[in-house]
Amino acid sequence: MTLTDQQLARILGVIVEETGLAPKQVANTVTLLQEGATVPFIARYRKELTFELDEVQIRQIEDQLTYQTELEERKGTVLKTIGEQGKLTAELQIRIEQTRTKTELEDLYLPYKPKRRTKATIAKERGLEPLADVVAAQELVAGTPEEAATPFIDPGKEVPDAAAALEGAGHILAERLSEDADARAFVRRVSAEQGIFSSRVAPEKKETVSKFEMYYDYQEPLKSIPSHRMLAMRRGEKEEFLFLSIIAPVEEILAGLKSRLIKGDSIFRPLLESIAEDAYRRLIAPSIEVELRLDSKTRADEAAIAVFAENLKNLLLLPPAGSKRVLGIDPGLRTGSKLAAVDETGRFLGHCTIYPHTGSGNVEPAKKELLRMISSHQSELVAIGNGTAGREMELFVRQTVGEAGLRLPVVVVNEAGASVYSASDIAREEFPDLDLTVRGAISIARRLQDPLAELVKIDPKSIGVGQYQHDVNQNALQKALDAVVESCVNFVGVDLNTASWALLSYVSGLNETQARAITSHRDQNGPFASRQTLLKVSRFGPKTFEQAAGFLRIRNGEDPLDNTAVHPENYALVATMANDLSTTVAELVKEPSLVGRIDLKRYVTEQVGLPTLRDIVEELKKPGRDPRARFETATLRDDVTTINDLQEGMILQGTVTNVAAFGAFVDIGVHQDGLVHVSHLSRRFVREASEAVKVGEIVKVKVLAVDLQRKRISLSIKEAETGGERKKAETSPATGKNKGADDRSAWERAGFRVRK
Repeated sequence: MTLTDQQLARILGVIVEETGLAPKQVANTVTLLQEGATVPFIARYRKELTFELDEVQIRQIEDQLTYQTELEERKGTVLKTIGEQGKLTAELQIRIEQTRTKTELEDLYLPYKPKRRTKATIAKERGLEPLADVVAAQELVAGTPEEAATPFIDPGKEVPDAAAALEGAGHILAERLSEDADARAFVRRVSAEQGIFSSRVAPEKKETVSKFEMYYDYQEPLKSIPSHRMLAMRRGEKEEFLFLSIIAPVEEILAGLKSRLIKGDSIFRPLLESIAEDAYRRLIAPSIEVELRLDSKTRADEAAIAVFAENLKNLLLLPPAGSKRVLGIDPGLRTGSKLAAVDETGRFLGHCTIYPHTGSGNVEPAKKELLRMISSHQSELVAIGNGTAGREMELFVRQTVGEAGLRLPVVVVNEAGASVYSASDIAREEFPDLDLTVRGAISIARRLQDPLAELVKIDPKSIGVGQYQHDVNQNALQKALDAVVESCVNFVGVDLNTASWALLSYVSGLNETQARAITSHRDQNGPFASRQTLLKVSRFGPKTFEQAAGFLRIRNGEDPLDNTAVHPENYALVATMANDLSTTVAELVKEPSLVGRIDLKRYVTEQVGLPTLRDIVEELKKPGRDPRARFETATLRDDVTTINDLQEGMILQGTVTNVAAFGAFVDIGVHQDGLVHVSHLSRRFVREASEAVKVGEIVKVKVLAVDLQRKRISLSIKEAETGGERKKAETSPATGKNKGADDRSAWERAGFRVRK
């Protein structure tokens, strides 16, 4: 949609108020977005224009711009429709133009919206609208309503008596009240603020044991219900275990509606009171409940998506092992374990299958084959998937390399989503002649080398760090996760000469077609020698180059700046800096002490300010650096390999695999993640688990309880950190229950796939 100056000004004003940002920041950012700039590009290379807004703030502006643009388009349609009906007044036009939400706009449009035949329209067809106007005027104080209705009796129009006439007039007035924007806003606000969300068990499921039992008779204030409980109850409704409803403060609402409808004493007062009640119960309440349920679902979705997005970000930004030759192992029992070796760049070298867990006679052959793979491919690390037989394989590998006198790190890798990758189009394209399980072993090896580069090939929803991911709005989820992947890829940067097209497709300004064009050009012409060579790639024009170049790296290229985040548009500036120091750009990049002598203020211009200059200097100090943290892994105990080996009080190391509002799940190497309830994450108050831990973090935990029957493990970070005795759990003021008891219901609310 092309916005008029008036519409754009209106949108900018709304965004400024909604975000609290300065008008100049909002206006400049909106201009950049409209020109096709990406969020990562704006955040990194246009700091002077945005006054150093970060990606989160820019995405807020982007979301508001999209919403308000859609709203303006809808306003145009509404104004045109009402105008064609000849009912558009100056007052209504102003109110429509100034509305800020789609809900308010639809309320204003409701009386003029084409509708199906209703009781009110039937009454109008019978000629009862004039009577409705008489009742609404409330000017008669003498006589009876029946006397006022007598002139409208017409058996030919199916109005046999005064009672029927008054009933029809009541339907007209009830519909008018139900379509009054202010009345609907009042009911919506009171219901949202004071409404109670109620869950009841379906009669036929009353005696059924299920994961929804805690919601068989449950109520909670609508405005404060957490995301995970809302989504759990909605899933229970979908699976026909629960009946959900919103209990509104009916008496307060009816009093408010009556006060809006009734102007004073008249002969119609009792009738108007019944009309207000009919309007609410028959017309307003059902639609407002639908709206509020949808709104609460949307808020629950947003919260769940935010948790998913944060978990995904932390997973994608896990420290890489780097350019090392890795032997990846997809462990198995009866079908054997698949071994696949890759070189420093992730290139597949070879594979085999061993059967160390299918009988003692197969152990020695498996050891020989393992050592042969390590030796022939000069593997520097071993990566083992943490699925079935993962711990058994880890112990087998450690014992084998130890007996051989090899100092070879053995790392357990989270393999969630590896099977999805193995069967994907990308995997078939990469390895058309390999078995699915071999592809999985390659993926495990590459995950250790660079989690980001490998995980971008997998649908984020299959990586296993979400909560109720299949219950939330899938379009909103996909948009949020794509934004996270884009942000992470551009934060780290991409090696132009080794990256897959899947990774390149997330680079600022690129899509799948352009990414494939880059890899095709690379295959046909060899490695890129400089960023400028990108302009020779098919469909790679100046605008795409502007958006993408700064995020693409070339190691050992013609220009040392090509291995930094310095944008090509500033290469001349860096050359000037080097010249002023009587040196070359190459020497400037090699010698950090020279960089320290640069006087940034000398190079400030209208286009380039101190924020960009500081970024340039940081890149010159550490060219080609990876911004991710240092690589490390959890140390798992050799004597704890299954849930049966756990004992209360054990102190173990583990890796956080998933974070939800109510707690965090930790892999301690027993094929079953343990749950650290939010109350056991820290000695300080923690409202949500994400405040204390993140996915991929290595933590020390204490085993609080082990439920072998349900395969549930309760853990505590708080007690492991203090080393003290387990303290008496606090009592929740809301429920009066022991907080530790929430662990069980947390499992039931979690909705995560349990690894077996």
